Amino acid sequence: MTISKEKETVAFRQLQEKLRDRWQSINLFEYEDRDILVVPSLSIDQRQLGKVAGFLHYEERLLFSLIRLRNPRTRLIYVTAQPLSPTVIDYYLQLLPGIPFSHARDRLLLLSTYDNSLKPLTQKILERPRLVQRIRKAMRSQQSYMVCFNATHLEQELSLKLGVPLLASSPELLHWGSKSGSREIFAQAGIPHPDGSSNLWNREDLVEAATDLWERNPDLQRMVIKLNEGFSGEGNALLDLRPIQDCTSRQERANQLRDRLPHLQFQATDETWETFSSRIPELGAIVEVFIEGEKKRSPSFQGYITPDSRVEILSTHDQILGGPDGQIYLGCRFPADNAYRLHLQDLGTKIGAILAEKGAMERYGVDFIAVRHPGKTPEWDIQAIEINLRKGGTTHPFMALKLLTNGKYDPETGLLYGQHGLAKYYIASDNLQKESYQGLLPRDLMDIITCHRLHFDSSTMTGTIFHLMGALSEFGKLGLTSIGNSLEEAEAVYDRVEQVLDTETKSPSDVSSPTLPITWLGRD
Repeated sequence: MTISKEKETVAFRQLQEKLRDRWQSINLFEYEDRDILVVPSLSIDQRQLGKVAGFLHYEERLLFSLIRLRNPRTRLIYVTAQPLSPTVIDYYLQLLPGIPFSHARDRLLLLSTYDNSLKPLTQKILERPRLVQRIRKAMRSQQSYMVCFNATHLEQELSLKLGVPLLASSPELLHWGSKSGSREIFAQAGIPHPDGSSNLWNREDLVEAATDLWERNPDLQRMVIKLNEGFSGEGNALLDLRPIQDCTSRQERANQLRDRLPHLQFQATDETWETFSSRIPELGAIVEVFIEGEKKRSPSFQGYITPDSRVEILSTHDQILGGPDGQIYLGCRFPADNAYRLHLQDLGTKIGAILAEKGAMERYGVDFIAVRHPGKTPEWDIQAIEINLRKGGTTHPFMALKLLTNGKYDPETGLLYGQHGLAKYYIASDNLQKESYQGLLPRDLMDIITCHRLHFDSSTMTGTIFHLMGALSEFGKLGLTSIGNSLEEAEAVYDRVEQVLDTETKSPSDVSSPTLPITWLGRD
């Protein structure tokens, strides 16, 4: 580390100490006079991220932060690569209970880099000194903090340039959110996890580690190879051992594994061994046992580490996965199954305690695999898979639910209760995507939502909250969180939204769409 880097690290720590000092009297800054800078940059490997359809619009997933404007003393700055549709902003502001729309809008500053290039948003901001200066002038330094999707050295640099503390883990801790770092934390915490390797940096080390893994598990059917910094399962590949089970010696196994690497089953569309392997020297990779099971689920735990190092339970989910082998994140159900959600909380808080000791801060998530063994005790075998030291796909739906219902999470039951005392459930997805939806503008979606009364109803605290609306027109892709007073009701709400959208996007000759009158002074 150079001297300048050392100075940056020390200065960044001093900024974050301000958060710790304030935390004694402020609960998440929720009721104080605060300025919040939201930088929804996905500062991860952009070539991996580029495999996600409409990834640029994932910046919209943190728009749930606008609900914090329900505090009439909060001001919020939201920066994106491209300007957001005013229709989308209006939609979120109109969700605020008891706050005049104009009052909330006056406390919101939207900024954009006007840059669609394949770079992290934070890098785009740093490349524009005048934009940085404008942000700095807009923020009250003693009453401000910055939030982001994930914290890297880019976010650290922006935090220092602005003189505003970043509410996130230090970039020094990035390793603990990687695939290999996760395995180290699981071992330290005594958490069950699949047999596998440490970080690997080339093909021959990968072959050697895979051979060792097979030797330790001679009945193994499949292995999974993961890029160390993959996103939503896009950096995973499956190696099927069943066609080569007749190998009798270590050398033969190594040779067969080496030959099969170019024929991995990749989870990302259009991935090849050439492109996948080229990332290994840059990102590293691990190989581990692929957990088999007829009854298998992918639950997750979400926790929060406060600036004063306390671990809080946020939620549990059952993830909805897709892709060739069920490793691509599509959505989630809240809460996780009653059979194991309290156990997930226990495992997740143990992991959080170790992360807190290492200095981690703010949100973290832990993904698990649960395999059911009827008749055994416990019935579900739970193994930890990876840690996400950042916001994830479950963050925005849960925070939207919590903020809109003024709900309180009960760790004793693993349920969230709204202000009317009813437990709330939801189905959420970032991936309701169909070719027929392409061409829909945000205003078109608002027409459909309004005509069919699909919006969130604040009186019943049920209905659907939409996101990723900017991805509709080009990619036919939409995000939504459907809330009900039972999981069955949430599923019914979700299904109705999909049915309505399918009907509304049929050929014009098949259906007459009920659109609202044109508002000539309206905004697109």
